[in-house]
Amino acid sequence: MEIQKAAQVVWNYHRLGHTLEPADLIFVLGSHDLRVAEHAADLFHRGLAPRVVLSGGLGRLTAATWTRSEAEIFAEVLRARGVPDSALLLEQCSTNTGENIRFTRKLLVTRGIKVQSIIAVQKPYMERRAFATIRKQWPEVEVRVSAPLLNFEDYGSADIPIDEVIHIMVGDLQRIMEYPRLGFMIPQAVPEDVRRAYESLVAAGFTQHLIAPPK
Repeated sequence: MEIQKAAQVVWNYHRLGHTLEPADLIFVLGSHDLRVAEHAADLFHRGLAPRVVLSGGLGRLTAATWTRSEAEIFAEVLRARGVPDSALLLEQCSTNTGENIRFTRKLLVTRGIKVQSIIAVQKPYMERRAFATIRKQWPEVEVRVSAPLLNFEDYGSADIPIDEVIHIMVGDLQRIMEYPRLGFMIPQAVPEDVRRAYESLVAAGFTQHLIAPPK
């Protein structure tokens, strides 16, 4: 399968396109993509939640290039877009999605904040992985996911080359297939065309973010 076509299939699978409703909290998973923070600010100004948690220390995509936490850098973006400090909580220790959830839950308990519903905000191709992980590791909350409204062909930039995006998408898809049996996510069906696209991208060398040799 041609690389661009296979990558589009995987991108489409990762997107969920949830319809958003007002929630108790906007839960922002940190990353190297500042457009995620911009999108979270837009959701706040739409009145979809009164509070925003920015979760992220330095992870595998930022540790080599950033000197401050993802949460702190994201907070600057939200402040610049008019989100008040009183609406922001920062969790600055997590280095992966599981820690984003675990440390954010601990932060909310420490602050005496109870939530029943959240909007999880992350990169477009991380919607499905974030949803499946939250459903497993934070089952008591109702979750919808949201991401910047970008198409695959428009997503790449000088800072985030499209080849890097494909490497990450392939790794996230492998996690969706492998992590449920480890107890990290709820299981999700992976259609055969998506599996074929995954296998073709692995065969083409998009393996930098795989967690183990492909089976």
